[in-house]
Amino acid sequence: MTDELAELRAINAHFIHNYITRDVAAHDALLHPEFIGITSKGARISRAEYLRYWATAFHPDVVVYWDTRDESITVAGDTALVRATNRHVITRDGAEVAGMTTYTDTYVRHDGRWRCIQAQLTPVAPGAQPGDEGIVSVYLRGVKQ
Repeated sequence: MTDELAELRAINAHFIHNYITRDVAAHDALLHPEFIGITSKGARISRAEYLRYWATAFHPDVVVYWDTRDESITVAGDTALVRATNRHVITRDGAEVAGMTTYTDTYVRHDGRWRCIQAQLTPVAPGAQPGDEGIVSVYLRGVKQ
């Protein structure tokens, strides 16, 4: 099980890095053929729509800070839940606005490899935000620290 956890932690780090670098091809390779995304507003989006979004969603002049924290992974047979929270600082109209979004990515073992079949985002209210002690990675203007 520890090997699976290490593998899934590495996949999660790769997942985030793909977002920051807008690497659609590498990200596509992590997704199950039947992938679906659920946005922070509750909308279900197809794999194709998700990948189109992925190509342009991150911009280092807009998202000036991004971290991943509070990572938790559960493996149950050929299914795994990868959960974490991202803190972001976005520049809007000359002001910086901070927020957090938690995610649950559901993975299934497909053809011997872990593939994300669903990614779900949820905004985190200020009173429920995890602290800095669980930070796993930090990006400043798109550069890993």
